[in-house]
Amino acid sequence: MTITHAQNLIAEAAEKLGQPRVSFEFFPPKTDALETQLWEAIRKLERLSPSFVSVTYGAGGSTRDRTHRTVARIVAETGMKPAAHLTCVGASRSDIDDVLREYWAAGVRHIVALRGDPPGGVGTSFTPHPEGYASAADLVAGAKSIADFEISVAVHPEKHPESPSWDAEIDNFKRKLDAGATRGVSQFFLDADTFLTFRDRLARAGVTAPILPGIMPVTNYKGLVKMAEGCGASVPRWLTTIFDGLDDDPETRRLVAAAITAELCARLYAEGVEDFHFYTLNRADLTMAICRIFGVRVSKEAA
Repeated sequence: MTITHAQNLIAEAAEKLGQPRVSFEFFPPKTDALETQLWEAIRKLERLSPSFVSVTYGAGGSTRDRTHRTVARIVAETGMKPAAHLTCVGASRSDIDDVLREYWAAGVRHIVALRGDPPGGVGTSFTPHPEGYASAADLVAGAKSIADFEISVAVHPEKHPESPSWDAEIDNFKRKLDAGATRGVSQFFLDADTFLTFRDRLARAGVTAPILPGIMPVTNYKGLVKMAEGCGASVPRWLTTIFDGLDDDPETRRLVAAAITAELCARLYAEGVEDFHFYTLNRADLTMAICRIFGVRVSKEAA
């Protein structure tokens, strides 16, 4: 598919759906230089009027303070709505409840509630903190008991590596919704049919909550493969072929990434998907380019 073909799909879908809506994920920076990079990305992507922006939370709460500072600054200095990630790993219920109260006091009204990966990494056994929340569904219920948060949760279009079956996967999502979650945000995937098949599974199971596809622009192919192995995402053979020989050619990788990610979004949009969540890796340029191809424009107020 060419960019022109993708834009034709987008134009046809826009007549039925209107302009697509986007949201973005950032992670809290570790250094002053990375802080500058993050805020350059935030300022640039803010111009696209995202539905919300999420800020990740390190394993075991390792970025608790930096995450809080980042979301509080987004509340204070931008017009965007931040969604703060929170996990169950390595913290007691009372500690997590304190974080939730801090977020609410800072003006944060949206939480991304996650169980989190085991401290030993993906593939190792998850053992809840003896005084903590045992699952994402428990965390959702706990957050709702603290304040009336809007809550997003994770879903896995190719099934979580620990799920024994699709029935168990979908039942787990239903428990999170029953506990008070608003929507699912998907793990990244690399083929449109993966997400569309998952959406059909949920529909057959009677799930009507909105599901946002998680979009990961591919620039570092080797890094992508490592992430995919960790979360159970499959890597299509054609993607391996298209990035073959580009290890030392970052500029071509970026151009290829923009084209194939815009194509992915165009296909989903043509199938009725209206909301897209981009994993930005704290870089705005590639995400901005994809959104431009995809038909998302800078708002008149921002311009």
